[in-house]
Amino acid sequence: MPDDFLVRAALGALGVAAAAAPLGCFIVWRRMAYFGDATAHASILGVALALGFSISVFAGALVVSLTMATVVTVLSGRGYAMDTLLGVLAHSALAFGLVAVSFLSGVRIDLMAYLFGDILAVGPADLMVIWGGAALVFGLIGWRWSAMLTATLNPDLAQASGIDPKREEMVLTLALAVVVAVAIKVVGALLIAAMLIVPAAAARPVARTPEAMAAAAAALGGIAALGGVTLSYFWDTPTGPTIVCLAATLFAATALFDVIRRRAG
Repeated sequence: MPDDFLVRAALGALGVAAAAAPLGCFIVWRRMAYFGDATAHASILGVALALGFSISVFAGALVVSLTMATVVTVLSGRGYAMDTLLGVLAHSALAFGLVAVSFLSGVRIDLMAYLFGDILAVGPADLMVIWGGAALVFGLIGWRWSAMLTATLNPDLAQASGIDPKREEMVLTLALAVVVAVAIKVVGALLIAAMLIVPAAAARPVARTPEAMAAAAAALGGIAALGGVTLSYFWDTPTGPTIVCLAATLFAATALFDVIRRRAG
């Protein structure tokens, strides 16, 4: 039988993969990869503030990630190029977070764990937070799936149908902040964007509909999560990066499959 910490690690990784998969599809469709990366970088500042004020790390990361995503959403289209705005805010938030951590003299913090994840230290309380966040993301996306999909594929059609594209973008922003907050313990701030993007990108060549792509992304993310935990245990490698490496391998496999299928057709 596997050790308890391995079971908790596997369940935590599955929770993050389940939450990230459908959201990652929208990020891929909207070409918002750097947006997710910027939000994840900002979470380090939330960790520092949470430790400084002795509150939940999840709450601190959630508040700062949501603030970051909201600021980007509000400022975009107001004279700032999106890539420039994301670059400034992402690196500034990460730098401020790292500097703020250095001032926490009375707090012991393993910074590498928050940058690259510490999934083997996931406890029962962390699992409740991870799966609670996953359930919230599922609820948000399930509730607004049709409207978000229409606003993503054709904003003009969404506007004509009575759907406010900006409102759907804010729902996506909220879901992204939740995923970042629950994933920071598992894969760390620097690898969260990979878990959002890579499984969704890997699912694209093997799916014919948006719903099928979301399901395939969840399946591939789950395979990467469980396989990464298992391989890291046997190979004694960092768990978070191993999960992402396996996800990247799955992406390469589906991309190769797509190339072969196109040439055969």
